[in-house]
Amino acid sequence: MFPVHPRIAVVGSGALGLYYGGRLARSGHDVVFLARADLDVIRANGVTVSYPGERYTLHPVRVAAKPAEIGPVDLVIIGLKATANEALPLLLPPLLGPETVVVNLQNGLGVDEQVAAVSGAAHVVGALCFVCVNRTAPGVAECTLPGYIALGELAGGLTDRTSAVAELFTQAGLKTQLAGSLLAARWHKLVWNIPFNGLAVVSGVVRAGMTTDRILQDPVLEARVWALMREVQSIARAEGVAIADEFVVKQVEQTRPMGPYKPSTMVDYVAGRPLEITPIWGEPLRRAQALGVAAPELYKLHEELCLAGVKV
Repeated sequence: MFPVHPRIAVVGSGALGLYYGGRLARSGHDVVFLARADLDVIRANGVTVSYPGERYTLHPVRVAAKPAEIGPVDLVIIGLKATANEALPLLLPPLLGPETVVVNLQNGLGVDEQVAAVSGAAHVVGALCFVCVNRTAPGVAECTLPGYIALGELAGGLTDRTSAVAELFTQAGLKTQLAGSLLAARWHKLVWNIPFNGLAVVSGVVRAGMTTDRILQDPVLEARVWALMREVQSIARAEGVAIADEFVVKQVEQTRPMGPYKPSTMVDYVAGRPLEITPIWGEPLRRAQALGVAAPELYKLHEELCLAGVKV
């Protein structure tokens, strides 16, 4: 049975790890952040989280440089980018006990299987973060659209432990949903991620990118957004996942009032960091080709991204 007061380790102190870890810590849960480059700053200044109507700093916070300093916990939250998954064999095992739940916040397809290859599939719960949040400085996460988080078992179905994890997030003031099909939840997230994260990189000035408001102000780029979303819809359908037209429309309509939002891939691109090309664009394209689904816009965008950034 999942404990009422779990010990929680947040692996990765980027935007999502800081935001969700900070929300859970603020609600009274025992949270320790595993940090590398930002370790000293977080020790000195704590973790700052902001979202509409609220801003706070948690100081001091528990932070560690190595997973062995933390030891086995009840819940691991993976806030790393998929580009850092080669580190998982070193980072995860010291945190795992027989009943540890590993919640994976990463984007794209195939990422949960990468985590499961280290932790074992029985431990893994995938999480889809429908949220707008950026790490604006070491230890600082600023959220402009809280949205919601959807949780689903890698093995499929709904379980008591997933409900218990969802309750933790709910207690922290976060909207949660349970996904009976993790695959379906991941395809739904890609409806937004594929066009907006991709076009934000390839449509702007080199190493500058383009914010979502400017994408939707350009008729040519908005047309590409709609075409890419329809292709995602078609590929998902071929995999047995139905995405409603209303959901597709909602993704655009919710983006219009967000203002000059910088998608996470654009932030990585501007900073010169590797891009998550394989899980967000490459794997969906591979599946489209395997299923015989035409996806010319996705193919074009994938090629543009491979030219723009480091392919990971």
